[in-house]
Amino acid sequence: VQVVESGGGQVQPGGSLNLSCATTSFTLSYYAIAWFRQAPGKEREGVSCITGSPANTYYTDSVKGRFSISRNNARNMVYLQMNSLEPEDTAVYYCAAVVACGATMTPSASGPGTQVTVSL
Repeated sequence: VQVVESGGGQVQPGGSLNLSCATTSFTLSYYAIAWFRQAPGKEREGVSCITGSPANTYYTDSVKGRFSISRNNARNMVYLQMNSLEPEDTAVYYCAAVVACGATMTPSASGPGTQVTVSL
């Protein structure tokens, strides 16, 4: 199973990025798909998740109101729109299929990730 994340970059605090998650290995809409992040020296954190159908969503408290997860089933892609970015959001972001969305999520095989850096 191979997913590919893209869309990361370096932005100033308050900026925005839109991450994408794509795969040709399976149909994303059949699974709950989550975004995780890991900063240097910190534990991996589940950031957001979207279920198959209906498309219910989950966000960790620190990103509620700033991040938005969505999917495009026709393109077999999942997105994470990140607004009002803060330096604390700096991390490598990964997407992966999960059994269920929630505070405790365990990723299946993820891709190499995409680096998000928020700094002046």
